[in-house]
Amino acid sequence: MVRRRFIETTTSRLAIWARRVALFSLVATFVAIIVVRSGALDIVPALSTLAGALVLAIVAILLAFGAGIAIWFEGIGGAREAATALLIGFALIGYPLYLGISTYHLPAIYDIATDPIDPPQFSAIARLRPRDANPIAYEGLYAAEQQEAAYSDIEPDDTDSSPQEAYNAAMKVIAKRKWRVVDARPPQSAQPPLPHLVDARTPMTAAERDGVIEAVARTPILGFLDDVVVRVRATADGSRIDVRSASRYGRRDFGTNAARVRNLIADIDTVLATPVPEPVPQKKPPPAAKPAQPVGKRASAKR
Repeated sequence: MVRRRFIETTTSRLAIWARRVALFSLVATFVAIIVVRSGALDIVPALSTLAGALVLAIVAILLAFGAGIAIWFEGIGGAREAATALLIGFALIGYPLYLGISTYHLPAIYDIATDPIDPPQFSAIARLRPRDANPIAYEGLYAAEQQEAAYSDIEPDDTDSSPQEAYNAAMKVIAKRKWRVVDARPPQSAQPPLPHLVDARTPMTAAERDGVIEAVARTPILGFLDDVVVRVRATADGSRIDVRSASRYGRRDFGTNAARVRNLIADIDTVLATPVPEPVPQKKPPPAAKPAQPVGKRASAKR
């Protein structure tokens, strides 16, 4: 009878700890995302938890590399544990690393407006913002210069649609995106449009009012709250749509607000360009024919 000998292979302690740290960072990341999206805690502690989880992911990667060196030269086990740690670690830091590399050239601003000279104002949202959030006022000329240098395509949207049509299109797009509408005031304009409405910055008269929509949007992954305001103003040829998007936290938005403004205007133009189907008039059904009276009854009635 042949006896089989089992040789125990020593597992690298670095590999074991690398996998433990990676798994802990994975759990901490998911907890931080859930806390941020649910609003259970303040944003600062939640972001601190997320930052700590990403740091642990980097530590797990370093431990996995160290374990790989020990496994290669000493011939010990632990390759599976080290590979698991590397996979989890790079999965966690992959998107933040990509985001930082792809947007490092963008300016450190968090407020984007199509009209930096006369930006739409936050009114209802200003009363809802926490005290530790970014200032509600537009930063002025410095931010305008930075925005023009990085996002020169962000500009007001002049359309030949009426202010009410533009307002309805903006409301339709915002509802489709499931943003939380804080305040919505439809436009009021004199009928017919007054000839002095040539410049969109002309002050409104008593019979005129800008259409304003204030809403709160969320970022896709972490669910950060960003504030958006849409202003619809009557012009001589139709209406002018201005959009402003601002992050509540952070001095850099990584291009999120500019992309939101750009996509929102494009979607509004798509809705305005889509012809509204005319209602088809319903045909009235023909009057029901009276039932014929039996011959026998008619004859008996004559008698």
